[in-house]
Amino acid sequence: MARRLVITVCYRESGVVVLPVEPGDRACRLDARAIVTQLRALAERQGVANRVLVREGCAGGCSGAGPNVSVAIHPLPAPGERSDQIAVSWKTYVYSLPALDCLARVIEENLDEPRASPRRRRGRSVRPSFPPGC
Repeated sequence: MARRLVITVCYRESGVVVLPVEPGDRACRLDARAIVTQLRALAERQGVANRVLVREGCAGGCSGAGPNVSVAIHPLPAPGERSDQIAVSWKTYVYSLPALDCLARVIEENLDEPRASPRRRRGRSVRPSFPPGC
């Protein structure tokens, strides 16, 4: 299923994250407004601006310092169809942006369908091994 993203960043949460914007970039200080600007620019550079909407709004985590980001994942409508506002999945980066290797991961991790895990081969069953003491 092709996807489109609605990325929400809260301007009301103070705080700064230090991250590279793209892999290989130098880390820079990003507040909520800078994150919105950079995510919009990333979507343009990657040629996915028609599938990525970046907006200001509540992203959750209001009790702590941000910046916080949430991502709603929607199916991409077929040609000629209107898009709906029903998310099929979502992900939040509330208090977790510093764990990313770069800001571009917010788009990359969510825009493409995750790869299916390999199917198990049929065959004899194997007893699970438990650590000692279980």
